[in-house]
Order: sequence, then structure tokens, then C-alpha cells
Amino acid sequence: MSNNDNKQKSNINIEIDEKIAEGTYSNLAIINHSVSEFVLDFICIMPGTPKNKVKSRIIITPQHAKRLSKALNDNIFRFEKKHGEIKENQQPPNVQLNFGQTGEA
Repeated sequence: MSNNDNKQKSNINIEIDEKIAEGTYSNLAIINHSVSEFVLDFICIMPGTPKNKVKSRIIITPQHAKRLSKALNDNIFRFEKKHGEIKENQQPPNVQLNFGQTGEA
């Protein structure tokens, strides 16, 4: 009996509702972390808009953040191998980010 026969195969069934499947456009991500979690805020900045809102916040463990980073790097590598290098056209502007009032503990 081989090792492959000993491994159990499992399926993960994933369901996505219509609204989530539409996706949310983001052209800015802000990443913060603590000892126990990474917080990823996704924002859509539009010219002439005085106030921009966080469109989505994802909170993950440091272990998942590392897996996400590896998966994203792998996908970028495969994309560039197929379609050519992704060029960064401009440096992001040096902007002061203001999250409004913050509470104090």
C-alpha cells in the first residue's frame, strides 16, 4: 500500500452569494498587524472625492497572512510568465491617511 493510498481525500465545498461574487474594486490596501492578527483594509480612492471609505476589512492570523503572501507571489509569478512583466507605472503618492477619530483606551 503506497503513501497516496493512506492519504484521505477531502473536499471543501465553498458557496459564494451573488453580491460577494460581484466583487469590490480597490486601488489601495492598508495593512496593519498585532501579535495575533493582520488587518487588511481595502479602499477605493477616486479623484475629487473628499472622503473615501474602507470597502472591505479582512482580519487574518499571522499564519494565514504568510500563506496569502506566498499564494499571491506564486500567482504573480505565473501571471508574468504567461503575460509578461507587470510594470509599476508610478510611485504611489505620499499621502497622509486619516481614519477619523480614534478611541483611546
